[in-house]
Amino acid sequence: MRAQYRTAGLAEEDLAADPYEQFARWFADAVASGLHEPNAMVVSTADAEGRPSSRTVLLKAFDARGFVFFTNYGSRKGLEIAANPYVSVLFPWHPIARQIIVAGRAKRVAAEETAAYFRSRPRGSQLGALASDQSTVVASRAEIDAAYARLAARYPEGTEIPVPTEWGGIRVVPERLEFWQGREHRLHDRLRYVRDGEGWRIERLCP
Repeated sequence: MRAQYRTAGLAEEDLAADPYEQFARWFADAVASGLHEPNAMVVSTADAEGRPSSRTVLLKAFDARGFVFFTNYGSRKGLEIAANPYVSVLFPWHPIARQIIVAGRAKRVAAEETAAYFRSRPRGSQLGALASDQSTVVASRAEIDAAYARLAARYPEGTEIPVPTEWGGIRVVPERLEFWQGREHRLHDRLRYVRDGEGWRIERLCP
């Protein structure tokens, strides 16, 4: 299987001076293209011994402070981030021959930010966050469904569901961001922003 990319290139003069502005441009392009869940990103972490793991999560916010997703802090990724805060994030936008790779440090967002997002979630998702002890071994699906049913009965429609104590936001604060544009003959354009003091340095990488 081999696809030949025939997209327009990515030149240094076309880049925004700020990587967050460049991300916003490409994210808007991905949304406009009709790409399914353009906010889906692969987050890779490593434990204290350096053994990696990856999973897909959904980007819920981004600004000049970084990229935010939400998880159970007791999950595998939550525990690995607590032991080793260095993470890699990949936006794999294959249908438009683009990727964005973010490398940086992960840290928890403020409790108020977590609570505000939790309140914005659908009621079922709020109950699901309480019902699931993420990444732990469970005997059966029935056990998960029973936990959800108990919580749905405890917090009927119209009552406030408490924010789980071990659930919340993670912000990835970038040190490097690479914008990858597929080109013909595997001569892809790879432009990378690297943190340089208070600003950013742009580098071109060989494909």
